[in-house]
Amino acid sequence: MRLAIYPGTFDPITNGHADIVRRTLGFFDQVVVALAENVRKAPLFTIDERRAMILDALGRDARVEVDAFSGLLVDYCKRRGARAVIRGLRALADFEYEFQFAHMNRRLAPGVDTVFFMTDERNHYVSSSLVKEVASLGGDVTGLVPAAVVTALRAKYRK
Repeated sequence: MRLAIYPGTFDPITNGHADIVRRTLGFFDQVVVALAENVRKAPLFTIDERRAMILDALGRDARVEVDAFSGLLVDYCKRRGARAVIRGLRALADFEYEFQFAHMNRRLAPGVDTVFFMTDERNHYVSSSLVKEVASLGGDVTGLVPAAVVTALRAKYRK
C-alpha cells in the first residue's frame, strides 16, 4: 500500500488543505492527515475538534486517516511505514521554507521523500492564520473553509 503523510496543524482545515488531500489520493492508496502537536503554537481548536472537522470536510473517506503526532516528522513517517510527505505550496515564500525542511527531512531519513502540490488558484492566498484573523474580526470566511469550520469559527469567536 502506498501511504503518504500530510502533516500540519490544520487549525483549522481550509478548502485548500482538503483539495490537496483529494488530489493526493490520486497518487497514493491512503493519506494520513497528521496533526502536529506543536508546542510553539497555541491552537484555537483542540486535536479532537480538528480531527472531526477534517473528517467532515473529506466525507469520512476510508482512505483518509487523521492522527496526531509529536516529535520529528520523519520518525513518525518511519513508525507508520510512509515514504512520502505531502506539502502544499501557495507562493514562492512557501517554497523556500518547504525546500529547507524537505532537505533536512531527507538528510534525517533518506527513504522519505517530500511531494509538493501546488494549490488551486482559488486557494493560493488562503491560510489557516488568515482565516482565523478574518473570522475573529467578524468577517465571512464562507467559501474559504468547509461549512463545519465556518460554524465552528463563529462559535469560538462568539465567546
